[in-house]
Amino acid sequence: MAQLLVENITLTFGGVAALSSVSLAVEEGELVSVIGPNGAGKTSLLNCISGFYHPQRGRILFEGHEITRASPHEVTRLGIARAFQNIELFSGLTVLENLMLARHTHLGYHLVQAGVFYGKALAKEVENRRVVEEVIDFMELEPYRKALVGNLPYGVRKRVEVARALSLSPRLLLLDEPMAGMTLEEKEDMVRFILEIRAQGTTVILIEHDLGVVMDISDRVYVLDFGQVIAEGAPEEVARNPRVQEAYLGVEA
Repeated sequence: MAQLLVENITLTFGGVAALSSVSLAVEEGELVSVIGPNGAGKTSLLNCISGFYHPQRGRILFEGHEITRASPHEVTRLGIARAFQNIELFSGLTVLENLMLARHTHLGYHLVQAGVFYGKALAKEVENRRVVEEVIDFMELEPYRKALVGNLPYGVRKRVEVARALSLSPRLLLLDEPMAGMTLEEKEDMVRFILEIRAQGTTVILIEHDLGVVMDISDRVYVLDFGQVIAEGAPEEVARNPRVQEAYLGVEA
């Protein structure tokens, strides 16, 4: 079975169908991109996978567990993390504090143990700090570790957003336009990070508007248009698809 299996999910808001019978399968270790015009349903799809939305029909399975109706914190505990298109960080906290806060689902101790802060609580805190320090090193954030997030340049904050998701030690990472608004140099760095994340065994689902990036780094590509999957396959195969050219590139088939 695929690590992530989305089967015929439909998501509606009133009379508007954001997703209509959408299916996809992602194997462990794959880097799968989801593309499509604005309003095609890409972010709605990630919202369903991560538990922010619950589809009216269909089901979602992650490593054999049905998560169709799971809450976001339950999805996170199963091993799925997400970096948001709009940066979801605490601007008044430092980079280190934001990443440590992301580890709260891995605390594993209760209030009394936290008050005493010895034994299990101390051991867990040390372990969480070790993981966060590894993520800071991996994402090359050492110069910013004690800086307030709100004072950082936009491109660095986008990198911290991905680092926050990585701090959860996910087996599936959902990236919603992690390169939006970045300079060319910042995009190149982010592509390198994403490829290294995949190389370490983490499955990645990427939403990205830069077709050059998508075609270069994806194992497979799904194309959404008006809430429906209109194409799926290897990047070069999808790029030649007339429906994709018409819907996404504005080229008449």
